[in-house]
Amino acid sequence: MGESRPPDEELIRMLSRYEVQVGELALKLRAMVLKEAPAAVERAFQVYALVFWYSLTGKMSDAFCQVVIYEKGVNLMFNRGAELDDPDAVLVGEGKIIRHIKVRRPEDLKNPYLKKFIRAALKHAKAITKEREAAGRTIKRSVKASRLKRGST
Repeated sequence: MGESRPPDEELIRMLSRYEVQVGELALKLRAMVLKEAPAAVERAFQVYALVFWYSLTGKMSDAFCQVVIYEKGVNLMFNRGAELDDPDAVLVGEGKIIRHIKVRRPEDLKNPYLKKFIRAALKHAKAITKEREAAGRTIKRSVKASRLKRGST
């Protein structure tokens, strides 16, 4: 696959519960996400589905996307997908925040919208993180003494 961060043994073990084709789709989507966001923190957990989530901060609440593995296929989920520009109505979902793209066959991985939305979700996550970090901070600037004297009476 040529990915920069190969899956570890535990991740492979978790995927082994699924059909080989589903596991391959998940690994290829994972590689696509990590190629677009090589510095992302990756976490995996098993609930009703196997989930790999990706965050810039390591906090699940800041995750920008998830690869969600089900028995019959994989979804590429965007945690704030409803906030992303989607003029062609590609994203699936009717909730207030989350949207996804279904990946059921290897051909679905060629969908140009996958990378487009990964990039958009990543950009959106960076903007939100930057905005949050700036909130409540005092910005310090030095002003020349000559300017201060002119401005005061």
